[in-house]
Amino acid sequence: MAPEKTLEPTAGQTIGPFFRFGLEYPHMNEVAFPHSPGSIVLAGTVYDGAGAPIPDALVEIFGADADGTVPRGRSSLARDGFHFTGFGRCMTTDEGGYHFWTRNPGATDEGKPPFFAAIVFARGLPNKLHTRIYLPEAIAAGQSDALLDSLSEAERATLVATRTEDGYLRHDIHLQGDKETVFLAY
Repeated sequence: MAPEKTLEPTAGQTIGPFFRFGLEYPHMNEVAFPHSPGSIVLAGTVYDGAGAPIPDALVEIFGADADGTVPRGRSSLARDGFHFTGFGRCMTTDEGGYHFWTRNPGATDEGKPPFFAAIVFARGLPNKLHTRIYLPEAIAAGQSDALLDSLSEAERATLVATRTEDGYLRHDIHLQGDKETVFLAY
């Protein structure tokens, strides 16, 4: 009698180097159409443990639309130029920078602060890193969730973006060191 087949997760793959032909697609960092009503830029830099920018990292974000609706359409990879996709991918620049055209996410749970879910891939990482990027206004208004409540002030600060003068968001990601971003295990 043959043993029962089970489906078990496979080990994470070593990250990078990335082959652009397998990862890139047109407008992949445009979660929302640039300059469309309600669109903003979410930008930042990915740093290593020594505080140096990482020029070949990859950042992915997932976020709800401004009303808290989670996009369920098939437009994540085949961008049509006008639908909000909720998902974006961006390779960092030579200076470690990334940016997305997106929208301020709405709360998916009433009373909970809205956030972007983010994943970082970078050389030297044995697996991807998961984190969140919260909107500063929600945190300043006192909104919190179980994750934020479990963190110190310094740890919480690593998950909150800064609003720029033009209404955009800035959020740096530190893989290690004194400013290390809080990463989540799933």
